[in-house]
Amino acid sequence: MNQTATLERNISISGLLRISRPINLLLVAFTQLMTAYFLIESSPQGTPVLEDFRLYLLIFSTLLITAAGYMINDYYDVKIDYVNRPEEVIIGKGIKRRVVLVLHTLFNFAGIGLGWIVSPRIALVNFFAAFLLWLYSNRLKREPFIGNLTVAFLTGLSVYMLEFYYQKNELLVFTYAIFAFFLNLIREIIKDIEDRQGDRKHGCNTLPIVLGFRKTKQIIFVIAASFVTAIVIVTIQLNDPRLFIYFGALGILFSWFMRRVYYADRKTHFTQLSSFAKILMLLGTLSMGFL
Repeated sequence: MNQTATLERNISISGLLRISRPINLLLVAFTQLMTAYFLIESSPQGTPVLEDFRLYLLIFSTLLITAAGYMINDYYDVKIDYVNRPEEVIIGKGIKRRVVLVLHTLFNFAGIGLGWIVSPRIALVNFFAAFLLWLYSNRLKREPFIGNLTVAFLTGLSVYMLEFYYQKNELLVFTYAIFAFFLNLIREIIKDIEDRQGDRKHGCNTLPIVLGFRKTKQIIFVIAASFVTAIVIVTIQLNDPRLFIYFGALGILFSWFMRRVYYADRKTHFTQLSSFAKILMLLGTLSMGFL
């Protein structure tokens, strides 16, 4: 009884759920399932990919590594979060700091272990991702642009690792990995603008702090132009009228999104833009059904 009471004081289920970002994890799982079903289609043995139990181990291992990354990020960012979003701080309230470290370690080991069952190559990717997420939380996110690139790269990697394991439809999967990379790179920079008050107070050198508000927006537009150019080139190469229509409609939404970025000047504006970037990624993922 006393042990149960002690555990409840150290950790709450609601605290654990909030610190692991279940909505983001569902988006990662959904993207990987869509990639497997529409782009990979079958396992090396010729059976439908959704009947391959290794697919689900791969996805679950990705979710464990990702959740561990969210935990360690919140662990290092407690002081910053008290400035940027004090109502969302969990560590020290719903869950003890030492418990976060234990869970972070357990989740990483479990993710790497499940990856090893799938393939030693996947275990190596998971180990690399876990290390990079720790390095990002501990140091890289406080440096200009490299932290943004790190998260965007890992997001793209979560898509590409399906091709890395199954070795099928490399160009198509790589296209969606690039899509995820660019959209998340834009979102990460928007989040830096949103959080610049707390970041500046605690010595972070993110792009908005180093270059200023306006120049950071200019960089977002350069990235957006590169993103649109890449999507147009790939769409022309695929030569599918349905994709022209779909990405054309998505382009209208993206143009509206960038217009909002141009006029945004308040923290609430950038919070809304960060959420809308997730919706854009979800809509882009749904286009896999046309292929």
